[in-house]
Amino acid sequence: MEERRKAARRELESRLVIKRIDEDDHEEVMIDIIDVSKSGIGFSCDKTLNIGAVYESYLRIWTMEIIHAFLEITRVEEKDGRYEYGAFFVGMAEVDSLRIEVYNTIKATAKTMDDK
Repeated sequence: MEERRKAARRELESRLVIKRIDEDDHEEVMIDIIDVSKSGIGFSCDKTLNIGAVYESYLRIWTMEIIHAFLEITRVEEKDGRYEYGAFFVGMAEVDSLRIEVYNTIKATAKTMDDK
């Protein structure tokens, strides 16, 4: 499969609460983060989400701060009774995008040091 990501992705051990913004129902769903970059996120959950739908999210990052962003679902794949999703950030403060970029830089540097 051809790599189409605009930014390198790293695994982030965190959880995300999302709710769909174009419906009155504001059910919160816990999901497991697979990877994250400053442009998007990969995650899994038990709930079916719609491709093209935009969800409001609150991402707890490694510093225990909350990043508020909007996600547009771009792909879905069912695996072992769970769904794996890919999404672009369609609304996020620049400072939060930079926090993710700093995390990725630190994580990549640590991996390089471990490989030596």
